[in-house]
Amino acid sequence: MKRRTFLRSSLASAALLAAPSELLSHAPSEKAESSNSTIKPSVSEGDGFHIGMAGYTFNKFDIDKTLAFMKKIDVHYLCIKDFHLPLNADTEQIAKFKEKLAAHDVIGYGVGPIYMKDVAAVDTAFAYAQRVGVNIVVGVPGTWGETVPNKEVLDRVEQKVKETGIRYAIHLHGPDMPLYPDATSIWNDVKDRDPRMGMCLDIGHNLRYGADSIKDLKRYAKRVFDIHLKDVTAPTKAGHAIELGRGIIDFPKFVKMLRKVGYKGSLSLEYEKDMSDPFIGIAESIGYFKAVMQNTK
Repeated sequence: MKRRTFLRSSLASAALLAAPSELLSHAPSEKAESSNSTIKPSVSEGDGFHIGMAGYTFNKFDIDKTLAFMKKIDVHYLCIKDFHLPLNADTEQIAKFKEKLAAHDVIGYGVGPIYMKDVAAVDTAFAYAQRVGVNIVVGVPGTWGETVPNKEVLDRVEQKVKETGIRYAIHLHGPDMPLYPDATSIWNDVKDRDPRMGMCLDIGHNLRYGADSIKDLKRYAKRVFDIHLKDVTAPTKAGHAIELGRGIIDFPKFVKMLRKVGYKGSLSLEYEKDMSDPFIGIAESIGYFKAVMQNTK
């Protein structure tokens, strides 16, 4: 079954059903099957992974609109970005934020990505994660302009991982950022460190760097703690983000590999096309990926 034609007829209806209220005022909103603490992990029985959203997707929208839309598309996991919940948020702010998540049947499973230019930034990030009550920090141990990893920062990350038990997943950015462009560059820096240091495998950016994301998932599975779902148009820097199923990633093959390696964690859509008006594209992508999961054996 070719990914370009896979269940194409279902995508239009999926997008309409999940459209935001201003586009479709009477779109149905289905309640999660269980309580916020025991949300069904996957649309496919037996899978240990679940579909989520990367908070960065909604960088032009507040948390209320974000959560309302997530409920419409029946997605219940969010990686929290600091523009929705500031790094210096206190206990009261965090409690109110969590109340909003619970009201929409959403779990904030992690925080980030967070850029960490020095050891003070590492301390801030882990203290934030502890206050929020998550067990994973998605981060970049450095800044956008750096070309080599900062050993002092990495050492501090490892120390905080040991102190807190919180896992750390380094986010890769493909050819757009020389620091950690692909999965292998992350693996080389974490393979001999605490096993709770790993990666957030952005399958689109990894592919744009010329790497094979499906093979890298297999190769580095034990250090893949988070995954950013993304489709792209080409395996080069010129490749750009597009709705899932419209690009070059073989998602049925990807889902098979997830199950083969026994991945347990989030598959968070990081949608970077039309970010000022992303809702139809997000709905199509989520609908497509759910269909792939249900129909791939």
